[in-house]
Amino acid sequence: MKVRLSDLDAMAAFGARIAKRLRAGDVVALQGRLGAGKTTLARAVLVALGHEGEVPSPTFTVLETYDAENMRVPVVHADFYRLESPKEVVELGLDDYRDGAALLAEWPDNAGGFAHEAECLSIALEIADEGRLAIVEGGTDWLGRMP
Repeated sequence: MKVRLSDLDAMAAFGARIAKRLRAGDVVALQGRLGAGKTTLARAVLVALGHEGEVPSPTFTVLETYDAENMRVPVVHADFYRLESPKEVVELGLDDYRDGAALLAEWPDNAGGFAHEAECLSIALEIADEGRLAIVEGGTDWLGRMP
């Protein structure tokens, strides 16, 4: 499925559609080159889930957690850009963080990928004209609830 995102409002609306369908245990794997909008889309999902306040890019911290009482689903926002090996994911304790939470994963291939998981929604963002193009593929758990 392809979704045209013409501007920031369209990105926010797409993030809200993802958030509406997101469940604990889900993975949203965000792919695309630098500047494609991965963090912008992750922020839109978090805001739509009820997060209030800043959403810093986890480029340097690698993992940021969001579990405020007003959020519908707790979320781990990860940026695996700086990982040199998927083995580093174990050192981060990602499985512990993911327990009972959804995962928004930027640069998922650096962590070994998540596309094999039934709960994975893969979104490849491409720069297209003035906006973005999202190429969306869902694992079996996303059938019937694609955003």
